[in-house]
Amino acid sequence: MKITKHIVSSSLLVFILAGCATPPPQNPENICEIFREHRDWYFAAKDARERWGVPIHVPMSMMYQESSFNADALPPRDYLLGFIPWGRVSSAYGYSQAKTMTWDDYVRETGNSGADRDNFEDAIDFMAWFIYKTYKINKVSKWDAYNQYLNYHEGWGGFRRKTYKKKAWLVKVSRKVDSRARRYSSQLKRCESDLDHGWLWRLFFG
Repeated sequence: MKITKHIVSSSLLVFILAGCATPPPQNPENICEIFREHRDWYFAAKDARERWGVPIHVPMSMMYQESSFNADALPPRDYLLGFIPWGRVSSAYGYSQAKTMTWDDYVRETGNSGADRDNFEDAIDFMAWFIYKTYKINKVSKWDAYNQYLNYHEGWGGFRRKTYKKKAWLVKVSRKVDSRARRYSSQLKRCESDLDHGWLWRLFFG
């Protein structure tokens, strides 16, 4: 009986914890629908924009490409001898797929010691920070989603060495990110005032 109760209690705890996880948006192709579903994401993205001067549609497009807005996203597994599971191909994790070393640089430079890669607010701020740094280091416009994504994937040094020129698949993906960013930008212009209005209305009258 005690064992049964323990199993039931453990199962209930797992269920509760799973219910607390923020699910990916139902319509990730439309930034307005993303922010209507997860209104706190909108204000986190606005805060990142104000802090780093980065347009919302660029990191959001990059995040979709990196994790499909999955808080617990992980890179593919690595295999020893082609069939023995041997960890992951990199230390990337979370919404932004930030690698541990780069995330630690972000925490050190910003003082955001409590930041977590599976927290959207921290992840969007990290990506905006990276975009800002790319602008400072490699002089890539914060609105240039194509070259910003190449920097994000290859690193600042890799971008300068043009390592992406040997990766036709990456160039194709970067064009996809750029196209999505343009679409997100157009969509956001049509709904941003409504997103702000809805928040203010709930604050005073909700």
